[in-house]
Amino acid sequence: MSGADIRSAVRPDWDQVLVDIADYVCGVDIDSDLAYETAHYCLMDTLACGFQALDYPACTKLLGPVVPGATLAGGARVPGTSYELEPVQAAFNIGAMNRWLDFNDTWLAAEWGHPSDNLGGILAVADYLSRQARAEGKAPLTMHDVLTAAIKAHEIQGVLALENSYNRVGLDHVLLVRIASTAVVTRMLGGDRETVLNAVSNAWIDGCSLRTYRHAPNTGSRKSWAAGDATSRAVRLALIAMTGEMGYPSALSAKTWGYYDVLFKGKPFEFQRGYGSYVMENVLFKISYPAEFHSQTAVEAAMTLHDTVAGRIDDIDKVVIETQEAGVRIIDKTGPLDNPADRDHCIQYMVAVPLIFGRLTAADYEDDVASDPRIDALRDRMEVRENEAFTKDYFDPDKRYIGNAVQVFFKDGSSSDRIEVHFPIGHRERRAEGIPVLKQKFVDSVSPKLAAGQWEALAALTADRDALRETAVDEFMALLVA
Repeated sequence: MSGADIRSAVRPDWDQVLVDIADYVCGVDIDSDLAYETAHYCLMDTLACGFQALDYPACTKLLGPVVPGATLAGGARVPGTSYELEPVQAAFNIGAMNRWLDFNDTWLAAEWGHPSDNLGGILAVADYLSRQARAEGKAPLTMHDVLTAAIKAHEIQGVLALENSYNRVGLDHVLLVRIASTAVVTRMLGGDRETVLNAVSNAWIDGCSLRTYRHAPNTGSRKSWAAGDATSRAVRLALIAMTGEMGYPSALSAKTWGYYDVLFKGKPFEFQRGYGSYVMENVLFKISYPAEFHSQTAVEAAMTLHDTVAGRIDDIDKVVIETQEAGVRIIDKTGPLDNPADRDHCIQYMVAVPLIFGRLTAADYEDDVASDPRIDALRDRMEVRENEAFTKDYFDPDKRYIGNAVQVFFKDGSSSDRIEVHFPIGHRERRAEGIPVLKQKFVDSVSPKLAAGQWEALAALTADRDALRETAVDEFMALLVA
């Protein structure tokens, strides 16, 4: 490790973690057709999430320029709106939309997160660069460039998460969005290896958000815009690096002042694998339910039980939920739930709603549904337990399961079947089943918000991988303007 002597002013070598990221971003070609196919679906799914979020005033009030009037003609477009913004604020807008409903893709490991959060910065910068190039008579970026950047951002965020748990030291996973976005956006802007190193070192030096806003008793809506904040900060750091601003070689390992000593209990990062395309190929899609991913299979199990229990809610003695260790730690929540962000991180709430109503939609986290007294009464009768086999399969790199089981016990001594689901419809093991549902999610979310001609052109383009890959970014983004 670099930076062993705190007194020495000798400039250290670059930390290997930073070198590996820069070498990957600048020097590795992606040759996996599966990764590009999955990135294509990831783009569709992420746009669907963003367009759905436009139905919620809590999200839309945060969109637009950072101050009234600070728009940029010829800047980056924000899908589903008429905003044209400089790329830093555009990245915030797109990132906040995509993450707002907790419905975009997910990566689960020692750390978890949502790698498509990086598309906030990637799309904003790609559109801005393409429009600038077009104005100068140069070739714009293509959507193939966007998909490549997405694959690499997914990979950086996901590989850093495999063995390193930031949440266990109280830090939030959006850090990894800032790191991954900074690396790929700097490269998109034309940065060389040294510039990427400078930018990424500054991204680590930024430190971390606390997870305070994700947990009781402070759960709140910041968790819905934190990724937008992270990816927009990445664009800012990339632009700073492009001026030639210096970096910090031992940003991680410097004794006393580096990331490891200050924020990671002195422990260096560990790695299970190098950077390739593993993460995009194995990413988890949230297709059916806008719910924290550790609960997805619990929701599926509850939906299966709905017909059995819906007419007997008052007769229920208890509901037993078996989940993974991570599920117990972050979404087992009792007591009053204050807001939608509180509710979509409570496994009891996310099981109660489908048991009672036979559904779970984003609207079910709002106050009018949450005020139904049956929900909290049922939550009070729930027991959440760790199932060690689910935890083991969760960490197995060849499985990456997210198991849950739900069983309902009645006051007369009878019980429902114990419904166990090992991996949700968005898992790679269920891709054939899941992709048609993902496509329908895209149609249902996007088509109502665009003019008929626009939607027809967009639908045709997203149905043709080769055509989308060759499309100029600015032309694609124009199809998303409302």
